[in-house]
Amino acid sequence: MNLIILFSSFKSYYLAQTQQNSIIKLFCLQSVKEEMLKAEILYSDEIANETCDCYYEEFKRNASHQDAKTKCKLKTRENLNHNRKI
Repeated sequence: MNLIILFSSFKSYYLAQTQQNSIIKLFCLQSVKEEMLKAEILYSDEIANETCDCYYEEFKRNASHQDAKTKCKLKTRENLNHNRKI
């Protein structure tokens, strides 16, 4: 009986985390797309997803929204600059 309750609690927690991640990711993807267009950078799903995955992981580690955003924007910019040199 205790195992069923534990499993049910874990399942509820996991579902809530997945839904939260999806909502955060949707907002993040839209933001990245807008910023890429403003910067006249060709939009790429791959770049946007990498940036938003970075953001979510940083935010999940208790980084502030602004710190996570800044760190991941810099990381994406470095990756874009590196790829352009190849």
